[in-house]
Amino acid sequence: MAPKSKLQSLSVRLISMKSPDAKEETLTSADKLGSSHSDLQQLNAKRSPTKCKLVVNPGEPSEIVVKLKNSSNRSLLTNLRVEGDFPTQWLQIGMEGNELPPQAEMEAVLYFQIPTDFFENQEAIVQGSPLTINYQGQLQVYGGYANDDAAADLELFDIKPFKIYVRPSSLYLSFLPDIYREVDFVARFLKIFEESLEPDVQILDSLWAYLDPMLTSETMLPFIAHWVGWELSPALDIDRQRYLIKQAMQIYRWRGTRRGLRFYIHLFTGLPLDEHLPEGEKHINIFEISGRGFVLGEAQLGQNASTGGGRPFHFVVRIRNDLQNRLNLALVHRIIEREKPAFCTYDLETI
Repeated sequence: MAPKSKLQSLSVRLISMKSPDAKEETLTSADKLGSSHSDLQQLNAKRSPTKCKLVVNPGEPSEIVVKLKNSSNRSLLTNLRVEGDFPTQWLQIGMEGNELPPQAEMEAVLYFQIPTDFFENQEAIVQGSPLTINYQGQLQVYGGYANDDAAADLELFDIKPFKIYVRPSSLYLSFLPDIYREVDFVARFLKIFEESLEPDVQILDSLWAYLDPMLTSETMLPFIAHWVGWELSPALDIDRQRYLIKQAMQIYRWRGTRRGLRFYIHLFTGLPLDEHLPEGEKHINIFEISGRGFVLGEAQLGQNASTGGGRPFHFVVRIRNDLQNRLNLALVHRIIEREKPAFCTYDLETI
C-alpha cells in the first residue's frame, strides 16, 4: 500500500517502453535458480502485483516513462528517488523540472543502460551462485505544495514498484511462431545457438566483401592474387597491390599490345594514361621505329640504307615524369619484359 499523503491531487503512472512478451510465471522461473531473496523483493511481494515490467537487453538503452499529473489548483514540487537490487550505475533519472503547475502533466524518464558484456563478464559470475537476471526496484515519489513553508521537506507521496528483466536479444526468436514468445526460456535457449552460428552467417552475408581486393583484409590478398594468377610485389604498398589485383583481368585482356603495356605501367607508376592526347604528348609514350627498308631502285647505300642496320620489331617506351613521381626503373624494365611479345626488343627512355 502507498503511504498516506495529503497530496491527493497528484497522480503517478509508470509506462514501460519495452514490456516482456513472455508470461509472468516463465519470467519469474529464473528467480528460483537462487535460494535467497533480498529485502526489497520480500517487501514488493507483500504489495499488489507489479504492473510495470521492463525488458533490458545488454548494450541497448531502455526506459520507463513516469507520468505525473497535478489535479489541484496549486503548483506542486516533486522529486523522484529510485531504490533497487540492481547496480546504481545502470540508472539515470531525467526530469523536465521539479515544479508541476496546476492542472498540468509532466513526464520523467528512468533510463536504463546495462553493459554490453553483461553475460560474458566473468566478474558478474560468482562461483557457486547463479547469475541474477531478474531485478526489482521501486520509485519513490516525493511532493509538496510550492510556496509552502513546509515545501523544503517534501513528503513521500507514493511508491511504485517495477521489475527489470535482463535478457539477451534473440534474432532467431523472430523466425518462430508468436506462441514461443510466451515462454521466456525459449529465447534464452535459442541465444546459445545464435552466439555459435551467427558469426558464420554474418560472414556469408558479407562474403562479397571478402572477395573484393579493395575491401578484404590484408591476410586474404595472397589468396585472391593466386586466384587470378597475380604475383604480389613486395616493393609496392598495400593499396597499390589491391588495385593491381582488381585490374589483373584487364591487364591479361590487353597483354602484348601497346594499350596493355601502357595500362600496366600506369598502374605501377601512377602516371596518367592521357588517352585524349596524341601519342607523342602522352606521359607514357610507346612508339615503333620503322622505315621502308631496302627498296630496289630507291635505296642508296650510305645515304638512306646501310648493311646490317635496322632493328625489326623494336619499340621505344618514353616516360615523361613531370609529376615528380618516384620511378622504379628496374621495376618498369621488368614490366616491359613481362608484357612485350617475346620477339620484340625495346629501349626505355625517361625525360
